Amino acid sequence: MKVNVEVDCSPEEARRFLGLPDVTRANDVYVDAVTKAMQGVGNVDQMQDLVKQMAPMGQFGMKLFQQFMDSGASMAKSASTPPKKDSD
Repeated sequence: MKVNVEVDCSPEEARRFLGLPDVTRANDVYVDAVTKAMQGVGNVDQMQDLVKQMAPMGQFGMKLFQQFMDSGASMAKSASTPPKKDSD
């Protein structure tokens, strides 16, 4: 049997229903900081310097993050897959 439930609500209502924290102020601060930093970028070299400041571990950090996400996805997939039953 398959049951589908569709909920029509705003992102704010969904956040409250799920008990997630309100990160609006933190997001606003982050967006303002990135916007201000991007205003001074005029060429590719400046953009690379900005990215290095934002991600101090560089490529290693990105690779580490990717491995973290991949392992989380594989764990979630294995948890959602029901175990196979032996047929006698």
